[in-house]
Amino acid sequence: MSKKLNQLKFVVIGGGTGSYTVLKGLKNYFKNITAIVTMFDSGGSSGILRDEFGYLPPGDIRRALLALSNEDSNHIFRELLNYRFEKGNGLTGHNFGNLLLTALTDISGDEVEAVKHISNILNVKGKVLPVSTTNSNLIAELEDNTIISGETNIDIPKHDKGFVKIRKLWLEPEAQAYEESIQAIREADFIIIGPGDLYTSIIPNLITKGISEALNNTNAKKIYICNVMSKFSETHKYYASEYLREVIRYSNTDIDYMLVNNKKINNDSLLKKYADEQALPVVIDEENLKHIDTKIIESDLINETHLIRHDSEKIAKTILKLIIDVI
Repeated sequence: MSKKLNQLKFVVIGGGTGSYTVLKGLKNYFKNITAIVTMFDSGGSSGILRDEFGYLPPGDIRRALLALSNEDSNHIFRELLNYRFEKGNGLTGHNFGNLLLTALTDISGDEVEAVKHISNILNVKGKVLPVSTTNSNLIAELEDNTIISGETNIDIPKHDKGFVKIRKLWLEPEAQAYEESIQAIREADFIIIGPGDLYTSIIPNLITKGISEALNNTNAKKIYICNVMSKFSETHKYYASEYLREVIRYSNTDIDYMLVNNKKINNDSLLKKYADEQALPVVIDEENLKHIDTKIIESDLINETHLIRHDSEKIAKTILKLIIDVI
């Protein structure tokens, strides 16, 4: 690969806080970044607006726009996009940014046009695209044959199914990938998948019709960022190899590199808080990973504050080092 750093094209596939963290760090080092965002959220403010208006849920798109926005300008507007109403009949729980994107969609008649308007206002460094504009629902089949419908019901089960693994995931109706997203994948030099909730933020993108085909028809190097903590409702006690195998399974493509955190978490009170929710640090099971044709890169990727999360700067620097070695 003979391109210079500022010529490289990056695609980040995911959603939620995971994509936000990656995008926020990458924009400080690279210019050409496209975020491809899951569009199948069915809970919270996004879910309510989706049900009321029939438009695609705006929450993950809003987070990606904020992550790539110019933080030196439009400070008040950025604050507005993050603002959540805590009172008001019909407004409580709604995010202003979600309402604004819904209003702009209503005015322009098109979700993608609404995103472009916000991108211009925020001076976004890159591009934010929906993985699909099909209004679909996420469906999961568990290993005990239970069928769960809806992203939010998979993410936060209303019954004691958090211990049961997900056997299969699909979309109803089948969602067609947004053409510009397919094109971005085909033209990319590096594709970054994750981190994020495996079955509700990452895999929904991969099972969108056209995405796995695009991933198999690109010369891009593919990087998967493994989660730091397991999640009771989705990945209870998953090892690093299980995350990677599921990404390979649903994307139907090889993953060149996996980034995984190897920093020991020493905050006992914070670990207990997670353990109370059946969430545990993801174990790097090196013996199983040896049997997967993916290069594993272990590094300190986290910060520990009131939550255990990936650190934007650490991820960006790790990816930068990887890319310099490749090019």
